[in-house]
Amino acid sequence: MKNMWFHLMPYKELPDDFRKQNPSVWVDINSELLDAEQVHAHYHEFLDELEYAGDVGFDAICVNEHHQNGYGLMPSPNLMAASLARRTDAPMICVMGNSLALYNPPTRVAEEFAMLDCLSGGRLIAGFPVGTPMDTVFCYGQNPSKLRERYYEAHDIVMKAWQTSETFSFNGRFNQLRYVNVWPRPLQKPHPPVWIPGGGSVETWHWCAEMDYVYCYLSYGGYKLGLATMQGFWEEMDRLGKDRNPYRAGFLQFVGVADSYKEAYDLYKEPAEYFYGRCLHVDPRWAAPAGYQTEATIRSKIKSQVALAAQGAQPGRRGLARDWDTILEEGYVVIGTPEQVAEQLTEVCTSLNVGHLMLLLQFGNMSSELTRENTTLYAEQVMPRIGALFDDQWQDHWWPTPMDNRATPKAVA
Repeated sequence: MKNMWFHLMPYKELPDDFRKQNPSVWVDINSELLDAEQVHAHYHEFLDELEYAGDVGFDAICVNEHHQNGYGLMPSPNLMAASLARRTDAPMICVMGNSLALYNPPTRVAEEFAMLDCLSGGRLIAGFPVGTPMDTVFCYGQNPSKLRERYYEAHDIVMKAWQTSETFSFNGRFNQLRYVNVWPRPLQKPHPPVWIPGGGSVETWHWCAEMDYVYCYLSYGGYKLGLATMQGFWEEMDRLGKDRNPYRAGFLQFVGVADSYKEAYDLYKEPAEYFYGRCLHVDPRWAAPAGYQTEATIRSKIKSQVALAAQGAQPGRRGLARDWDTILEEGYVVIGTPEQVAEQLTEVCTSLNVGHLMLLLQFGNMSSELTRENTTLYAEQVMPRIGALFDDQWQDHWWPTPMDNRATPKAVA
């Protein structure tokens, strides 16, 4: 069982009346709301929190990519990962996304991920998301009906660049490259483990099965909403002849730990309501452009996380909950004492059959002090209770293989 500390890096200064005064946290968010000095402080807090998670024993620390929004301040997760690779030694570095279709040419991803793998000593997990419609279609102007084709072609370029020893040419529909010969190449052979974050697309399930990649369901709605999606994933794996190794999958869960349930209820109420009320305030215009979802996914009646969030902005339609009691009732956030949280997470992992648990222990406008307390309690008192799940039955074939004698930073004179 792998416990992975995930950071979204949200902007923590959105005003109380943000929902009333602004149509969306994404794409056309009001730039006058941003204080760059606060962002400066946020970045240092966020990196400190990620480094601390590595110090206290989390198996991996995770970052991701989003654009033009207050939900997550990471347009370039590779910059964050480079800092983390230099400043940490033990945890794996999970970059849950370079959105492949946004890079022109995609060899940029091959080069930068190879740099990170070498810099970290072989600790990289390479995430290849298709990307949200806000990021890909509206912020970066991609045609939604061609997005997945562009993504597949970019993937093929990156994988061939990593594994082909000689210089080659690539002549595709979207990319024409006379000379491809990336330097450096990844330290891990034949390539770093590839994980695919998704919101429930049937095509993504097939893709992961075909390529033998990890499928990661990055859920805002917690394990109760995630159950149907993960059951669908495993039924599809059965149909495609794949085993039910839980390490084929990852799942994202919000968690708040305290010395008592009452204390956890009081401590995590404000950051949770901030996240669901402001960070997920997505205008319905950006949620589901025509052509983004394929016919198979529409027929399966799986709703994307973005669509669920956006529904809450439409009168008479219920999207994701925003009030604390409903958030808890629906399982978006797991809270309680270490014993209570461990019991709930055991149920989450076994019912969903996931061996990679991605944990949001910082969310919304949570202070750095509370984040550290949450992280410490989880590492010291929750992780030992669930860390052995699945290990007696299954092997994780999708985990990095770092080199033994890795270089470390020298002290500055």
